[in-house]
Amino acid sequence: MTMELRGARGEGFATVTADGRVLDSWFLHLRLVEEAGKSATVLLTKDEIKRSLGESADGYARHDDVRNVGIVAIQTEIDSLASAPIDVHDAYLRLHLLSHRLVQPNCLNLEGIFSLLPNVAWTTLGPCECPRVPEARILARTRALAFEVTGVDKFPRMTDYVTPADVRIADADRVRLGAYLAPGTTVMHEGFCNFNAGTLGPCMVEGRISAGVVVGSGSDVGGGASIMGTLSGGGKERITVGERCLIGANAGIGISLGDDCIVEAGCYVTAGARILLEDGRVLKARELSGERGLLFRRNSQSGALEATRRTPNWDGLNSQLHG
Repeated sequence: MTMELRGARGEGFATVTADGRVLDSWFLHLRLVEEAGKSATVLLTKDEIKRSLGESADGYARHDDVRNVGIVAIQTEIDSLASAPIDVHDAYLRLHLLSHRLVQPNCLNLEGIFSLLPNVAWTTLGPCECPRVPEARILARTRALAFEVTGVDKFPRMTDYVTPADVRIADADRVRLGAYLAPGTTVMHEGFCNFNAGTLGPCMVEGRISAGVVVGSGSDVGGGASIMGTLSGGGKERITVGERCLIGANAGIGISLGDDCIVEAGCYVTAGARILLEDGRVLKARELSGERGLLFRRNSQSGALEATRRTPNWDGLNSQLHG
């Protein structure tokens, strides 16, 4: 995939602690720009808030004494998405661009994002510093406010910031901000999609799409299935799944699949696995990475991993579920 060289600009709100640490940034208005100034974040005035974010955003900037944070209006600019992020605002704008489907996975630089993002208690009142949670909980309950910690992590769930059109997500906790879900995609209850990963067309996701993984249109990631991502091992290999592929239940891959491939249920194909071909040759699976029209299976008698040319034996996605 080609790296996006354009810049980006976004306006929204950031949550800032009493000592000036940024916990998150939420961008309500964002776009790619051909020419951007120096990467930086500035505060918006009251008039700029109304002009950029609309009348409904007026008054949202405030001090929250329950979490002891300030909510401030910001504009963030990135000079080039090919350069590495420089701070929390910059990183969050990139994650928003992915989930708003303005940039596809692996087409913008996310180098160093883990060191930039703080570990945060994600609550029903918004992000909160972890040491503040006990006091915030008492204050919230004293005021009859609902207060629940939904997770402690560097990445929030996507739907708290971006709700893309024409997708189904059965459990919002299973999709991180920075996921790219194309229209027609369904993520079932045990499905998962990490940041900088996702689908390029209608797909069924009942398994795990790890960071850096892209799944092509018309493919099905079966229940309990797993696809190795760029956070695994050396983190260099980018795994892609072609169009109209089926990764069976509890199966997994550490290689890319071309179009029209099937991995049999329960069959895990790692890059170093030895694969028996129909002509008797034995190859390492990485030598078949990206090949189209293959069926990977384990021989039920010999236990050998095999790859054969696929015969039409899968009807594809249910069109009623992914329209």
